[in-house]
Amino acid sequence: MSLNRRAFLSGLAASGAAALLPNALKAQQQPLPPPTPGRRIIDVHYHYSSPMYREVLRPMGTGQTPIIEWDDRKAVEDMDRYGVEVSMLSISEPGVHFGDDAKARALARDCNDYGVTLMRKYPKRFGLFAVLPLPDVDGTLKEIEYAFDTLKADGVTFMSSYPGFGKYAGNKYLGDPLFTPVMEELNRRRAVAYTHPFRADPMYNLLPDRRAMGITLSTDTTLTLESVLTNNIATRFPNIRFIWSHGGGTMPYLAGRFNLGNGPDGKPNARLAAVQSFYYDTAQAFNSFTLAGFTKMIPNPHILFGSDYLGNAGSAGNVVRGLESYDGWTPQQLRAVYRDNALQLLPRLRN
Repeated sequence: MSLNRRAFLSGLAASGAAALLPNALKAQQQPLPPPTPGRRIIDVHYHYSSPMYREVLRPMGTGQTPIIEWDDRKAVEDMDRYGVEVSMLSISEPGVHFGDDAKARALARDCNDYGVTLMRKYPKRFGLFAVLPLPDVDGTLKEIEYAFDTLKADGVTFMSSYPGFGKYAGNKYLGDPLFTPVMEELNRRRAVAYTHPFRADPMYNLLPDRRAMGITLSTDTTLTLESVLTNNIATRFPNIRFIWSHGGGTMPYLAGRFNLGNGPDGKPNARLAAVQSFYYDTAQAFNSFTLAGFTKMIPNPHILFGSDYLGNAGSAGNVVRGLESYDGWTPQQLRAVYRDNALQLLPRLRN
């Protein structure tokens, strides 16, 4: 598989993506709120990298400079600046599988072990969503066992899709039957499954200079949600607690296309009930335009704070600013998004 297939455009990472926003949204990003450690936020969309992972990404030209230069001391300083008490560590795209099952297993293990090292170095500051070497199902089942039984991970990390290469034909979304054994095991363990979007071919390269990149991320989450709903993952595996990044992609704004609504008895139909049973983070979903529709569809107890931290200072501050400037919820609801809802999902963090 060529590196171009998995490569991201340099310069269009977090800072570059902001340059594509309309002026109305840019205006909401300034200034950042003052430091307020009293918030005690739990951040469920927070990225890190192990030294091995940085060296794997470095020659690939992914454009993820903040991830490659990720530094644990700076990361904790950035958490303190805006009152983030606990961050749930997760590996961002492009994940860990680049065409070789054995290498993917080794890289996933290294990342997960390093995550636990950070948890021990900074007690009560980090949790871990263990990365999985999908689409290698056998390797993934072994890593799930290791992650939960040995590392005591808080959950797992999915990519929204996995590209087809070698013996894995075609892009695989999370409802694909290939992943049924994984879903069965996660259901048995009543696992939290955090999902990060993937810049899937061919979409992110459809516009010149790959300017479809940001749109692709939201759309790939939307596609995997449709895959999950179509294949009845929520009803077949009801014990998996899914967290969807970026407010569910574009799903909340395509309710008609998703057949989301109430039945003749006024109760949510099966699809809407499933959608409302999932959890969603606020990364890239913190401006007033997005929040108005997002918070109407998704119950407040299922909305979680997410910063999309990649090593880029100010990301949590941008989200805090957006959430605190939105007048559509009460102080109690905002506090729930910052902390209380995550404690219900991840009770270990109460200790």
